[in-house]
Amino acid sequence: MNLSNSSMADAAGDQLPIAALLALAMTGFICIVTETLPAGLLPQLAAGLDVTASLAGQTVTAYALGSVLAAIPLTIATRSWRRRTVLLLTIVGFLVFNTVTALSSAFWLTLVARFFAGMAAGLAWSLLAGYARRMVQPRQQGRAMAIAMVGTPVALSLGVPLGTWLGGIVGWRSAFGVMSGLTLLLIVWVLAKVPDYPGQTGREPMPLCKVLTTPGVRPVLATVMVWMLAHNILYTYIAPFVAQAGLLERVDMVLLTFGAAALLGIAVIGRLVEHHLRGAVLASLASFFVAALVFLWLPTVPTAVYLGVAVWGVSFGGAATLLQTALADTAGKGADVALSMNVVAWNSVIAGGGVLGGILLDRWGAYTFPWALLVLTAIGLLIVWRASVHGFRPGSRTPAVGH
Repeated sequence: MNLSNSSMADAAGDQLPIAALLALAMTGFICIVTETLPAGLLPQLAAGLDVTASLAGQTVTAYALGSVLAAIPLTIATRSWRRRTVLLLTIVGFLVFNTVTALSSAFWLTLVARFFAGMAAGLAWSLLAGYARRMVQPRQQGRAMAIAMVGTPVALSLGVPLGTWLGGIVGWRSAFGVMSGLTLLLIVWVLAKVPDYPGQTGREPMPLCKVLTTPGVRPVLATVMVWMLAHNILYTYIAPFVAQAGLLERVDMVLLTFGAAALLGIAVIGRLVEHHLRGAVLASLASFFVAALVFLWLPTVPTAVYLGVAVWGVSFGGAATLLQTALADTAGKGADVALSMNVVAWNSVIAGGGVLGGILLDRWGAYTFPWALLVLTAIGLLIVWRASVHGFRPGSRTPAVGH
């Protein structure tokens, strides 16, 4: 992405464009809630479409598949388009396909709508980080991304439970209708507050292989995959895991604890990312490792489980900011393509976490989850530790030329 810093935030000095960044956060919020809403409304969805619960669950798979398949090609196809046009295109996609989902009475049509909604999400996720960086001066990019990424933990901690509660009261169709209403408000918000920028200038394409072989890109992507695979094993199957401590009926409070801690993590990382990115990544992974040890040693003690969940939430809260900042800094002018690879990696391990966690649960039980977390987190720590020259450099951020 060809970024020009001369027109960013000079008039405002060091003041961050909060309203614009929160519009990006709201976009991420809609992405997450749209993706996960069917999981909380599975019985109602299955009954409404006259299918089994397992088939209804494929609406989540279709969404993730759309994100994985579309992120890279759509990012490349739209790289020369004006940025706000692309952002609005993704939001309109959510408006259209959530509305179709709300009105559909045919399972195949719902699957198609979910797939295309996932495509919109894939493009949105590859756009948001670069857009947030472009709004501010280089020294503010980490803090700007922390604000733009806040929609994820808010959605996971508040949006999904609220959507599930709403769907249980007024029906699953109304829940998707509410999501369409939020996208209408977001369109107005974006038009009013989010600045527009030209797309990537020049005719030279940025080949995938060139971006992928840029020093540091692969270690960052590898860290994304092992860290988020570990996270998703536990998050996907949090109910059977906390049931060991007699907390099955308090899963909502467990998730609320996670979400509140994740918000704290974002606040902390927002202050550290500019000058201590490498240290913050290592500290976050080490904290997750400690949480896994707590889960391993004291899985039946409710207080210990809550404590472990809080530490896990803090460590996860700033993950998106840290990893996407490191990836964009490392990729330089190939940041948009690299961030689309990040979307593919992230959504792939969401599915992978479900599969691997399911195998562990069925064959050996939830008590094996901490062992998987420890192994994966240790691998992540090793990758980050070795990537001190490219990928996770020590000291203050030094964004590549062109950013």
